[in-house]
Amino acid sequence: MATPAQHSASWRQSPAVVAGFLGVAQIFAWGCSVYLVAVLARPIAAETGWPLELIFGGLSLGFAVSSFVSPLVGSLIQSHGGRPVLMTSSALFTVGLVVLALAHRPATYLGGWAVLGLAMGSGLYDPAFASLGRLYGREARAAITYTTLYGGFASTVCWPLAALIVGHAGWRVACLGFAAINLLVCLPLYAFGLPRPPPAPPTAVPAPAPASPAHTPRARLGAMVTLALSMALAALIAGAVSVQLPMLLEAQGLSLLRAVALAGLFGPAQVGARVLEATIGRRFHPLVSLLVASLATAGGLALLGFGESLLGLGVVVYGAGSGIRSIARGTVPLALFGPEGYARLMGRLALPALLAQAVAPLLAAVALRHVGLAAMLPLFAAAAGANALLAVALLLRYRPARSRG
Repeated sequence: MATPAQHSASWRQSPAVVAGFLGVAQIFAWGCSVYLVAVLARPIAAETGWPLELIFGGLSLGFAVSSFVSPLVGSLIQSHGGRPVLMTSSALFTVGLVVLALAHRPATYLGGWAVLGLAMGSGLYDPAFASLGRLYGREARAAITYTTLYGGFASTVCWPLAALIVGHAGWRVACLGFAAINLLVCLPLYAFGLPRPPPAPPTAVPAPAPASPAHTPRARLGAMVTLALSMALAALIAGAVSVQLPMLLEAQGLSLLRAVALAGLFGPAQVGARVLEATIGRRFHPLVSLLVASLATAGGLALLGFGESLLGLGVVVYGAGSGIRSIARGTVPLALFGPEGYARLMGRLALPALLAQAVAPLLAAVALRHVGLAAMLPLFAAAAGANALLAVALLLRYRPARSRG
C-alpha cells in the first residue's frame, strides 16, 4: 500500500500535473519577454525619445543571445533535468526586467534585454519541451500539448495586464510587476511542480521504429536540416507578426481599443486549436499537425490582408496555426528521432529558429516605419505557403510506413 509521501510524489509526477505547473509559468515567461514589447514600445518611445528600431532591437538582441545559449541549455537539461534550468530562467527574467525598469540609457536597456535573452534561452517552450522529453520520453507528446494549452493564454493575459499597469503607473512599473511575478510565482512553480530528483534519461526505450526512415544517419541529417529550416521560417514570420499584432492591426486603421480586442483573439484561437490537437490530432502523426499549422498560418495571414471586415477571422485562423505549430515544434522531433538525446537535439534545433526571431522584430520595426506592416503581409503569407511545402516534403519522406496485412 502506497504511503502518503509516495502518493504525493506519484501525483506530482503525473504528466498532466507537471504540464499544468509548467504551463502557468510559461504564460508569464512569454508575456514578460516576447509579448511585452508590443505593449511597451510606444510608451517607452514617448518617454525616452528612443526610435522604435532601438526598442524592438532589444527583443532582437534577446533572441540572438537565447539562440547562442540554447545548445548549452539542451545539454544541461539532458544531463541534469529541467528543474534547475527553468528555475534559473525565472531568476534571470526577474533580473532582466528590473534592469529594463531602471534603464535611462540605451546601453542599459540593451543590457536588460541581454539578460532577458539568457532567460528566454533557458525558459521558453524549447527548454520546457526538452524538460518534458527528459522526464517522459516517447510519452511526452500529451504533456507538451497540455503545456501549450496554458501557454496559449500568454498574450490574452499579459497584453491587457501590461496595458492596465502602463495606463495607471507607467511602463517601468509594468516591468517591475512582471519581475515580481517571475520571482514570486514562476520560480516556485518550477521548484514545486517539476519532480525532484528528475528521473534518469530513458535509455531502455528502443530506437525509432524502422517504419520511420529518419533512423538512418543520412535520413536523420536530411530530416534535421528540413525541420530546422521550417522552424526558422516559422520563427521569422511569428517574430515579425505575432509579437506586434496589436500594432499591426492599429496600423490598418483600427482604434487602439479595437486593435487590442481583436489581437486578444490570438490567444484563445491558439488554445482552441491546441484543444483540437489534444483530442483529435493525437490520432495522426505530428507531421500532419505541422502541415495543418503551416496551412492555417498562410491562410490567416492572407485574410489579414483582405480588409477590416476579415481581420478578426484572420487573427483566429493565424492564431490557430500558431497554436498547433507550437505543439509540433516539440512533438515532431520526438516522433522523428526518438527520446534519446531529445533535450540536446531540441537545443540545437532551437538555434536557427531563435536567430530568425532575432532578426524579425527589427525587420518588422523598419517595415512599420517605412512601408507599413500591412504591405509586408503578402510576403509573410508567401513565406508561410513555402513552409507548408516543407511540411509536405517532410510528411512524404518521413511519415511512418503503413502497416501491412
